[in-house]
Amino acid sequence: MTNSLAMTSDGFHSLFDGVSNVVGLIGIWIASHPPDRNHPYGHRKYETLFTIIIAVMLFTTCFQILKKVYASFFENDATVVTETSFGIMIFTIAVNIFVMVYESKKGRQLGSDFLVADAKHTKSDIFVSLSVIASLVFTKLGYSFVDTITGIIIVFLIGRIGYQIVKSASDVLVDTVCLDTSALASIVNRIEGVKGCHDIRNRGAAHSIYLDLHVLVDRELSIERAHGIADMIEEEIQKEFPSVVDVVVHIEPDMPEK
Repeated sequence: MTNSLAMTSDGFHSLFDGVSNVVGLIGIWIASHPPDRNHPYGHRKYETLFTIIIAVMLFTTCFQILKKVYASFFENDATVVTETSFGIMIFTIAVNIFVMVYESKKGRQLGSDFLVADAKHTKSDIFVSLSVIASLVFTKLGYSFVDTITGIIIVFLIGRIGYQIVKSASDVLVDTVCLDTSALASIVNRIEGVKGCHDIRNRGAAHSIYLDLHVLVDRELSIERAHGIADMIEEEIQKEFPSVVDVVVHIEPDMPEK
Protein backbone atom coordinates (compact mmCIF):
# COMPACT_ATOMS: atom_id res chain seq x y z
CA MET A 1 0.00 0.00 0.00
CA THR A 2 2.82 2.43 0.81
CA ASN A 3 5.09 1.24 -2.02
CA SER A 4 7.98 1.31 0.45
CA LEU A 5 10.99 -0.84 -0.46
CA ALA A 6 12.09 -0.79 3.17
CA MET A 7 8.73 -2.07 4.47
CA THR A 8 8.54 -4.71 1.73
CA SER A 9 12.06 -5.89 2.63
CA ASP A 10 11.07 -6.10 6.28
CA GLY A 11 8.04 -8.14 5.24
CA PHE A 12 10.26 -10.63 3.41
CA HIS A 13 12.47 -10.84 6.47
CA SER A 14 9.50 -11.57 8.74
CA LEU A 15 8.16 -14.14 6.27
CA PHE A 16 11.37 -16.16 6.36
CA ASP A 17 11.52 -15.72 10.12
CA GLY A 18 8.16 -17.49 10.39
CA VAL A 19 9.20 -20.23 7.97
CA SER A 20 12.44 -20.78 9.90
CA ASN A 21 10.43 -21.32 13.09
CA VAL A 22 8.54 -24.15 11.44
CA VAL A 23 11.85 -25.62 10.23
CA GLY A 24 13.20 -25.23 13.76
CA LEU A 25 10.32 -27.14 15.32
CA ILE A 26 11.09 -30.05 13.01
CA GLY A 27 14.82 -29.82 13.79
CA ILE A 28 14.32 -29.74 17.57
CA TRP A 29 11.89 -32.68 17.37
CA ILE A 30 14.47 -34.77 15.48
CA ALA A 31 17.32 -33.69 17.79
CA SER A 32 15.34 -34.71 20.88
CA HIS A 33 15.28 -38.37 19.84
CA PRO A 34 17.42 -40.60 22.11
CA PRO A 35 20.52 -42.46 20.88
CA ASP A 36 19.88 -45.52 18.75
CA ARG A 37 21.88 -48.18 16.91
CA ASN A 38 22.69 -45.91 13.97
CA HIS A 39 23.19 -42.77 16.09
CA PRO A 40 24.97 -43.85 19.30
CA TYR A 41 25.88 -40.23 20.11
CA GLY A 42 22.29 -39.09 19.78
CA HIS A 43 20.74 -36.72 17.25
CA ARG A 44 21.84 -33.32 18.61
CA LYS A 45 23.76 -32.37 15.47
CA TYR A 46 20.52 -32.39 13.51
CA GLU A 47 19.60 -29.25 15.44
CA THR A 48 22.89 -27.67 14.36
CA LEU A 49 22.17 -28.72 10.78
CA PHE A 50 18.80 -26.99 10.92
CA THR A 51 20.42 -23.77 12.18
CA ILE A 52 22.33 -23.73 8.89
CA ILE A 53 18.99 -23.96 7.08
CA ILE A 54 17.99 -20.77 8.94
CA ALA A 55 21.14 -19.09 7.65
CA VAL A 56 20.29 -20.19 4.10
CA MET A 57 16.86 -18.61 4.52
CA LEU A 58 18.50 -15.39 5.69
CA PHE A 59 20.73 -15.31 2.63
CA THR A 60 17.67 -16.01 0.46
CA THR A 61 16.02 -13.00 2.08
CA CYS A 62 19.08 -10.90 1.17
CA PHE A 63 18.74 -12.00 -2.45
CA GLN A 64 15.04 -11.10 -2.58
CA ILE A 65 15.70 -7.65 -1.11
CA LEU A 66 18.57 -7.00 -3.53
CA LYS A 67 16.20 -7.79 -6.40
CA LYS A 68 13.82 -5.15 -5.04
CA VAL A 69 16.68 -2.67 -4.63
CA TYR A 70 17.78 -3.25 -8.22
CA ALA A 71 14.23 -2.79 -9.51
CA SER A 72 13.83 0.46 -7.53
CA PHE A 73 16.47 2.14 -9.69
CA PHE A 74 14.26 1.68 -12.76
CA GLU A 75 10.89 2.47 -11.18
CA ASN A 76 9.60 5.89 -10.26
CA ASP A 77 6.72 4.90 -8.02
CA ALA A 78 6.48 7.29 -5.09
CA THR A 79 6.42 5.99 -1.52
CA VAL A 80 3.31 6.98 0.44
CA VAL A 81 4.03 7.47 4.15
CA THR A 82 1.06 7.57 6.54
CA GLU A 83 0.42 7.24 10.28
CA THR A 84 -0.59 3.64 9.60
CA SER A 85 2.92 2.98 8.26
CA PHE A 86 4.49 4.05 11.55
CA GLY A 87 1.85 2.20 13.59
CA ILE A 88 2.56 -1.08 11.80
CA MET A 89 6.32 -0.75 12.32
CA ILE A 90 6.05 0.17 16.02
CA PHE A 91 3.76 -2.82 16.63
CA THR A 92 6.21 -5.06 14.74
CA ILE A 93 9.12 -3.90 16.89
CA ALA A 94 7.20 -4.50 20.14
CA VAL A 95 6.34 -8.07 19.12
CA ASN A 96 9.91 -8.84 18.03
CA ILE A 97 11.44 -7.49 21.25
CA PHE A 98 9.21 -9.78 23.29
CA VAL A 99 9.99 -12.80 21.09
CA MET A 100 13.75 -12.13 21.11
CA VAL A 101 14.02 -11.75 24.90
CA TYR A 102 11.86 -14.80 25.65
CA GLU A 103 13.44 -17.04 23.00
CA SER A 104 16.99 -16.05 23.95
CA LYS A 105 16.31 -16.75 27.64
CA LYS A 106 14.77 -20.16 26.94
CA GLY A 107 17.53 -21.01 24.47
CA ARG A 108 20.19 -20.52 27.16
CA GLN A 109 18.15 -22.41 29.77
CA LEU A 110 17.52 -25.39 27.48
CA GLY A 111 20.94 -25.31 25.82
CA SER A 112 19.29 -25.10 22.39
CA ASP A 113 21.46 -24.04 19.43
CA PHE A 114 18.38 -23.44 17.35
CA LEU A 115 16.55 -21.19 19.83
CA VAL A 116 19.65 -19.06 20.38
CA ALA A 117 20.19 -18.79 16.60
CA ASP A 118 16.56 -17.90 15.99
CA ALA A 119 16.69 -15.28 18.76
CA LYS A 120 19.60 -13.66 16.88
CA HIS A 121 17.47 -13.79 13.75
CA THR A 122 14.65 -11.98 15.56
CA LYS A 123 17.16 -9.45 16.93
CA SER A 124 18.14 -8.63 13.37
CA ASP A 125 14.43 -8.08 12.64
CA ILE A 126 14.33 -5.38 15.34
CA PHE A 127 17.25 -3.49 13.78
CA VAL A 128 15.63 -3.86 10.39
CA SER A 129 12.34 -2.42 11.65
CA LEU A 130 14.13 0.52 13.29
CA SER A 131 15.89 1.30 10.02
CA VAL A 132 12.54 1.11 8.23
CA ILE A 133 11.06 3.71 10.59
CA ALA A 134 14.07 5.95 9.96
CA SER A 135 13.59 5.59 6.20
CA LEU A 136 9.89 6.45 6.50
CA VAL A 137 10.79 9.63 8.37
CA PHE A 138 13.30 10.72 5.73
CA THR A 139 10.91 9.78 2.92
CA LYS A 140 8.22 11.91 4.54
CA LEU A 141 10.72 14.79 4.58
CA GLY A 142 11.25 14.40 0.83
CA TYR A 143 14.39 12.24 0.75
CA SER A 144 12.91 9.31 -1.15
CA PHE A 145 16.34 7.80 -1.98
CA VAL A 146 16.72 6.87 1.70
CA ASP A 147 14.14 4.10 1.17
CA THR A 148 16.48 2.35 -1.30
CA ILE A 149 19.54 2.93 0.89
CA THR A 150 17.66 1.38 3.82
CA GLY A 151 17.00 -1.72 1.72
CA ILE A 152 20.74 -2.08 1.18
CA ILE A 153 21.42 -1.60 4.91
CA ILE A 154 18.87 -4.30 5.68
CA VAL A 155 20.70 -6.71 3.37
CA PHE A 156 23.93 -6.05 5.27
CA LEU A 157 22.31 -6.58 8.69
CA ILE A 158 20.59 -9.81 7.66
CA GLY A 159 23.70 -11.14 5.92
CA ARG A 160 25.82 -10.46 9.00
CA ILE A 161 23.48 -12.49 11.21
CA GLY A 162 23.49 -15.29 8.65
CA TYR A 163 27.29 -15.37 8.65
CA GLN A 164 27.41 -15.54 12.46
CA ILE A 165 24.98 -18.47 12.48
CA VAL A 166 26.91 -20.37 9.79
CA LYS A 167 30.20 -19.85 11.64
CA SER A 168 28.76 -21.06 14.95
CA ALA A 169 27.11 -24.11 13.36
CA SER A 170 30.18 -25.03 11.31
CA ASP A 171 32.33 -25.02 14.48
CA VAL A 172 30.11 -27.79 15.82
CA LEU A 173 29.97 -29.79 12.59
CA VAL A 174 33.76 -29.77 12.06
CA ASP A 175 34.46 -30.64 15.73
CA THR A 176 36.16 -27.40 16.76
CA VAL A 177 37.69 -27.44 20.27
CA CYS A 178 35.18 -26.31 22.93
CA LEU A 179 37.28 -26.34 26.12
CA ASP A 180 40.78 -25.20 27.03
CA THR A 181 42.91 -28.36 27.17
CA SER A 182 45.36 -26.82 29.67
CA ALA A 183 42.49 -26.27 32.14
CA LEU A 184 41.39 -29.86 31.67
CA ALA A 185 44.95 -31.14 32.20
CA SER A 186 45.19 -29.15 35.43
CA ILE A 187 42.03 -30.82 36.78
CA VAL A 188 43.20 -34.31 35.83
CA ASN A 189 46.75 -33.95 37.18
CA ARG A 190 45.57 -32.96 40.66
CA ILE A 191 43.68 -36.24 41.11
CA GLU A 192 45.43 -38.74 43.36
CA GLY A 193 47.05 -41.57 41.43
CA VAL A 194 47.43 -39.66 38.16
CA LYS A 195 51.02 -39.49 36.89
CA GLY A 196 50.22 -37.37 33.87
CA CYS A 197 47.86 -36.96 30.92
CA HIS A 198 48.08 -36.25 27.20
CA ASP A 199 46.16 -36.37 23.89
CA ILE A 200 43.22 -34.44 25.37
CA ARG A 201 40.51 -33.95 22.76
CA ASN A 202 37.05 -32.40 22.95
CA ARG A 203 34.30 -31.56 20.49
CA GLY A 204 30.59 -30.77 20.30
CA ALA A 205 28.47 -27.73 21.13
CA ALA A 206 28.79 -25.37 24.09
CA HIS A 207 26.09 -27.26 26.01
CA SER A 208 26.97 -30.79 24.84
CA ILE A 209 30.70 -31.57 24.87
CA TYR A 210 32.36 -34.93 24.27
CA LEU A 211 35.84 -35.47 25.70
CA ASP A 212 38.52 -38.15 25.55
CA LEU A 213 42.06 -38.26 26.97
CA HIS A 214 44.96 -40.55 27.86
CA VAL A 215 46.01 -40.80 31.51
CA LEU A 216 49.20 -42.25 32.99
CA VAL A 217 48.98 -44.25 36.24
CA ASP A 218 51.36 -46.46 38.21
CA ARG A 219 51.94 -49.59 36.14
CA GLU A 220 51.68 -51.75 39.28
CA LEU A 221 48.07 -50.69 39.94
CA SER A 222 45.30 -53.26 39.64
CA ILE A 223 42.70 -52.86 36.90
CA GLU A 224 40.09 -52.15 39.57
CA ARG A 225 42.14 -49.31 41.09
CA ALA A 226 42.97 -47.85 37.66
CA HIS A 227 39.30 -47.94 36.75
CA GLY A 228 38.48 -46.14 39.98
CA ILE A 229 40.89 -43.35 39.03
CA ALA A 230 39.20 -43.08 35.63
CA ASP A 231 35.82 -42.72 37.37
CA MET A 232 37.19 -39.93 39.58
CA ILE A 233 38.54 -38.13 36.52
CA GLU A 234 35.11 -38.26 34.88
CA GLU A 235 33.40 -36.97 38.03
CA GLU A 236 35.85 -34.08 38.53
CA ILE A 237 35.69 -32.97 34.90
CA GLN A 238 31.88 -33.02 34.81
CA LYS A 239 31.78 -31.22 38.15
CA GLU A 240 33.97 -28.40 36.82
CA PHE A 241 32.38 -28.42 33.35
CA PRO A 242 28.69 -29.45 33.53
CA SER A 243 28.40 -29.08 29.75
CA VAL A 244 30.60 -32.18 29.31
CA VAL A 245 28.15 -35.04 28.67
CA ASP A 246 30.64 -37.84 27.98
CA VAL A 247 34.23 -38.54 29.07
CA VAL A 248 36.35 -41.42 27.74
CA VAL A 249 39.53 -42.07 29.76
CA HIS A 250 42.22 -44.27 28.23
CA ILE A 251 44.46 -45.61 31.01
CA GLU A 252 48.15 -46.14 30.25
CA PRO A 253 51.00 -47.46 32.49
CA ASP A 254 53.55 -44.88 33.54
CA MET A 255 56.77 -46.34 32.16
CA PRO A 256 60.04 -45.40 33.95
CA GLU A 257 62.47 -43.28 31.96
CA LYS A 258 65.52 -45.17 30.67
